[in-house]
Amino acid sequence: MTIALPTSAPLGPATRPRTLLSFYPSAASQCAPRGGQVRGQLLRAAAGLLALSALTVAHANEALIRKNLAERLPNLPPIEEVRSTPMRGLFEVRIGGSELLYTDAEGNYLIQGVLIDTRARTNLTEERLQQLTAIAFSELPLQDAFTTVRGNGQRRIAVFADPNCGFCKRFERDLLKLDNITVYTFLYPVLGKDSEQKSRAIWCARDRAKAWADWMLRNVTPAAAANGCDTSALERNLAFGQKYRITGTPTTFLTDGQRVTGAIPLNQLEPLINR
Repeated sequence: MTIALPTSAPLGPATRPRTLLSFYPSAASQCAPRGGQVRGQLLRAAAGLLALSALTVAHANEALIRKNLAERLPNLPPIEEVRSTPMRGLFEVRIGGSELLYTDAEGNYLIQGVLIDTRARTNLTEERLQQLTAIAFSELPLQDAFTTVRGNGQRRIAVFADPNCGFCKRFERDLLKLDNITVYTFLYPVLGKDSEQKSRAIWCARDRAKAWADWMLRNVTPAAAANGCDTSALERNLAFGQKYRITGTPTTFLTDGQRVTGAIPLNQLEPLINR
């Protein structure tokens, strides 16, 4: 930043060029800091100016990106957020809650894909999606799930599952190998009418956990739901999943809020549970 100072008055014996130091109060009103302290304050001031300048540029880039993409791609869903990425000149564009795109500083190009940090060997897109889709465990409507407890039940996970999902059945077999765990199962019938019927039957069973295990592990069809059984929990589960973009089964939530999509192997799941 350049500061222009008045120069019309001639420099006499009592008039000296003003510097940044001249903006500090005089010794008559303040104890003068020592030289090292002055340098430290100047460095902090310079750092603050640089940060402010970077923030101003970022805001300018965001406005330009929003403007150009909206004008050039009228069918693009509303942009919810624009933010810089670790890659210089590349910006993240978030739409639809958790869909990520990438663009340059002017919105001239749009990239759909993943961003990989080759030095750290990490998928930056996946890490960002984990942040965006995390749900605090305390926000899960556990009253609309049934529980399966093994051992002391101290470890906890919540699973959204469809009774006709083959991957859910495989996942359920893997969960049997975990001890000292409480599994909250949310019936999430998204695979058709038969899934809805089986979900209602399991929810209305006297022992929901047993009816679920019988079907998922032993292929024993649950008895039809009794007339008058309240299955509104299933509707709430579907509404919750739509709100939080649970698009497939099984989807697992850990106590730290992390979302795990799919039937990942047990040797990958258990370390996440134990964190």
